[in-house]
Amino acid sequence: MALKEVDPEVAELIQREVERQEYQLEMIASENLASLAVMEAEGSVLMNKYAEGYPEARYYGGCEFVDAIEKLALERLKLLFGAEYANVQPHSGTQANMAVFFAVLNPGDTILSMNLAHGGHLSHGSPVNFSGKLYKVVHYGVSKETETLDYEEIRRIALAERPKLIIAGASAYPRIIDFEAFYHIAQEVKAYLLVDMAHIAGLVAAGIHPSPVPYADFVTSTTHKTLRGPRGGFILCKERYGKLIDKIVFPGIQGGPHMNIIAAKAVCFKEALEPSFKAYQQQVVLNAKVMAKVFAERGFRVVSGGTDNHLLLIDVSSQGLTGAQAEKILEEAGITVNKNAIPFDPLPPKITSGIRIGTPAITTRGLKEKEVEEVANYMCEVLKNPENQALRREIREKVREICLKFPFYR
Repeated sequence: MALKEVDPEVAELIQREVERQEYQLEMIASENLASLAVMEAEGSVLMNKYAEGYPEARYYGGCEFVDAIEKLALERLKLLFGAEYANVQPHSGTQANMAVFFAVLNPGDTILSMNLAHGGHLSHGSPVNFSGKLYKVVHYGVSKETETLDYEEIRRIALAERPKLIIAGASAYPRIIDFEAFYHIAQEVKAYLLVDMAHIAGLVAAGIHPSPVPYADFVTSTTHKTLRGPRGGFILCKERYGKLIDKIVFPGIQGGPHMNIIAAKAVCFKEALEPSFKAYQQQVVLNAKVMAKVFAERGFRVVSGGTDNHLLLIDVSSQGLTGAQAEKILEEAGITVNKNAIPFDPLPPKITSGIRIGTPAITTRGLKEKEVEEVANYMCEVLKNPENQALRREIREKVREICLKFPFYR
């Protein structure tokens, strides 16, 4: 029976979400629009199959076909990133990070990672996260003057604290990360190096951002951001750590893998190996640069002065707004972003002085520089006129026209 017959309430809510995504511009940096092929694999009969263990070493029968699917996913992933070893079973990026921590750390060991308030991630040692509860965490941040990473300062902290694990990677950092510099720091203090490339994985796969794979002991990622796949995670590592990582993922921290998600990951890796994927990622970065230029020209302060990747941070306090207010105003105008702390933000995380803007989803829709410039100007208009509800309604209609011109799925 169809969903609308079995559960009309859920069916209606899903339909309303379809319409929200169809007629609003999704500009949250960690979101994208997966292909119909990815969604077909994710919604397949594979969700019925238990497959604890690994290909040809399962604890359940009937795994012939899911074994082949997982092998495909692993082969494609290693090819995509030039990695020695891979695991595609983590349910999320945080669980991928957890697996690495459990593989090489003991409770109380020291981690050096990017401060959440400067663009890091919860799972890199936030006190409200398991990572901050189990381990001693010291942080590096960005320079107050440049709002970019100061590698000499990171080295100084590493030499003073002697961490067992150094984490590179961020969830709100708009500049290129120098993984080679992190490698040399880790070597100097004899620390493991973990790179969490969840946000930039698609850019790395396309060669738009330098790859961490040659430098890191472990690389973790999600598959649903710039990589444009299903919601899930994976781990890449040197061959010598492979069996240890496998053992930690299962049976260490997870039970049965989600074979439907692994199939969707395999599809997404295949898509990322196509030549068109590089052109897409190039456009993602071009669109972000155009957006940063418009905001700067319209009098907004762009954190670090611009962007090298798929996202930008805008300080909205100069307009007398908080990030929370800006997020709400833009959503009323048909544009979805998220409030976000900026470096040295005086406001708390639930309010913030900034917003984070990403271009992966609108680029998937087909928007290019001309349309992005138009959208950026719409955003500036509504943020500069926060009391003008009529303007927001007008912009919402213009956004809807853009969405109709560049439909959700063509």
